Amino acid sequence: MPNKALAGKARSPLAPPASFRWTRRIILAFLTTFALLPVYVMVSSSLKPLEDVTDTFQWIPSEITIRPYFDIWDTVPLAHYFMNSLLVAGAATVLSVTIAVFSAYAVSRYRFRGKRVFTVTVLSTQMFPGILFLLPLFLIFVNIGNSTGVALYGSRGGLILTYLTFSLPFSIWMLIGYFDSIPRDLDEAAKVDGCGPFGALFRVVVPAAIPGIVAVAVYAFMTAWGEVLFASVMTNDETRTLAVGLQGYATQNDVYWNQIMAASLVVSVPVVVGFLLLQRYLVAGLTAGAVK
Repeated sequence: MPNKALAGKARSPLAPPASFRWTRRIILAFLTTFALLPVYVMVSSSLKPLEDVTDTFQWIPSEITIRPYFDIWDTVPLAHYFMNSLLVAGAATVLSVTIAVFSAYAVSRYRFRGKRVFTVTVLSTQMFPGILFLLPLFLIFVNIGNSTGVALYGSRGGLILTYLTFSLPFSIWMLIGYFDSIPRDLDEAAKVDGCGPFGALFRVVVPAAIPGIVAVAVYAFMTAWGEVLFASVMTNDETRTLAVGLQGYATQNDVYWNQIMAASLVVSVPVVVGFLLLQRYLVAGLTAGAVK
């Protein structure tokens, strides 16, 4: 019995040494604290009266109130900004995913002249910073409005087109890689069963590429949801989004820090909830079960 007990407690030859395990735990604890500390500051500050937030910071609030979560809707038209962001980000995501699916499928499955040039051009657009396109897009939208009467500057439609120019190239390039990984035999089998090109796309390729499509959709939505630079220039009081609308809590006389923290937590809820709902698609196998 003693020999069996000692044998049971013996460390496996493949197990890491104790020093490595403790070092890993310390590093993980440090990284976890580093990541959660700002979240705690935001949550605790959003539950304090304004006087406590503007005073010396206290790790444990002396008074807890949920009043800032009610005041954020009255101080600025947060609900209106929320709807603007939801419409703009949702429309940009749907358009980006739809166009990217068709474009990536054509590049992945068909041969045509200029295919390589198109792919390189799409990828090369990601090398330029966004601020480089700010003035050209502003002038284009203003000139289009003056010549055709179509108001792109200061409208949700113009902001959707702006975000589309940034999310679409990356979406196309990413989906090309996903579609290239899907066996072409699946397309041929679908065509033998009577499907045309669109039938093969929607019945075979798209279901097999759900993880890639979801990843593209999340990227496009987050790009549009939290963008500040173009939203601050291309919008007005009627079309302002959340990322710019949060500036309304800072006035000439005071800065409502507790409401800023509360509003920041509220506007991050859609992204967090969406990620939690879609994370299983993000980590799922690309063609899991496609060739059963």
